Amino acid sequence: MQEHNKNLGASSAPTLLHKLPLYSSAAARWETMDGVRRGIALVSLGSLTLVAMATLVKHLGERLPAMEIFFFRSLVGFFLVLAVLWRDPFEPLRTKRPGMHFVRGATGALGNACFFWTLTHMLLADAMALQFSRPLFMIPLAMIFLGEIVGWNRIGVALVGFLGILVYARPFTAGFEPGVFVGALGALVGGLVVICIKRLQTTEPTRVIMFYYAFWNTLIAAVPAAIWWVTPNAYELAILVLVGFLGISGQTLITHGLSQGDATVLVPLDYSRIVYSAVVGYLLFSEVPGPWSFAGMAVIVAASLYLVLTEKKRQAQMLVDEPSPLAGEGSSERSTQRNG
Repeated sequence: MQEHNKNLGASSAPTLLHKLPLYSSAAARWETMDGVRRGIALVSLGSLTLVAMATLVKHLGERLPAMEIFFFRSLVGFFLVLAVLWRDPFEPLRTKRPGMHFVRGATGALGNACFFWTLTHMLLADAMALQFSRPLFMIPLAMIFLGEIVGWNRIGVALVGFLGILVYARPFTAGFEPGVFVGALGALVGGLVVICIKRLQTTEPTRVIMFYYAFWNTLIAAVPAAIWWVTPNAYELAILVLVGFLGISGQTLITHGLSQGDATVLVPLDYSRIVYSAVVGYLLFSEVPGPWSFAGMAVIVAASLYLVLTEKKRQAQMLVDEPSPLAGEGSSERSTQRNG
């Protein structure tokens, strides 16, 4: 009888959902899409979601301090991560590397603080473009901390990208924009976060990494938030919760979307956030980037895209060329299955 009820419950849920016209039509269309089209849909939706989050952050920043917005974003994310741990809520306590979790959380908090500051103090498109300069910093960071050998062509492209940041900042002109270096600092420490993740992934489950990142971000952000606290009204509080939800949702959509197909097709779509931000900034905040901003944006995007796509190609080639760890009979077959 229990087995019958279990099967009935399992079969009734999709039946009820399919009665909804929008769900049924969307599900049918989704089933007919190949991996690349699904990836395009997910990455595009994720990009729009994160631009919506950035827009709300800028809107809230007209009255609330950036660090307070960052705190609420982290707090909402922390509660969402707790939901992932409901099966084993004490799993994070069994971590083998609490120190590295703190380092990753602290650097991540600094990077996020820089990003939220640029969103509330700079043009929306400029803040978004500077966030995408992280691949430029990954070149020296990978050489220093991971001992990776980088070709001169990638080093040269990274140097060109750094020139794009200087074009943005215009340090030798009357229009000097020091806020650009705050955005660049955020990209730099964002690269350090990636290095920490690579270290942690050797011993730590993803759920534990997510937990400590959200935990330390929330705890660290609480300090400046308390110092510059402005009590939000009911409307602002609702928007703050929405910011946290949109941030987690957008990152999840893009991460899942990039796993669906060819990186050369999907990665450039993520950079569309810069275009969306420019349009939204013009329509809602009357922001018009100047010629220096457009020039710096073009150089940074071109250099970063080149580095990301060539790195994806290099990793794919390494997987193809990697010999099977199992020697002897059957190793060739297993290697073929892995690469396939």
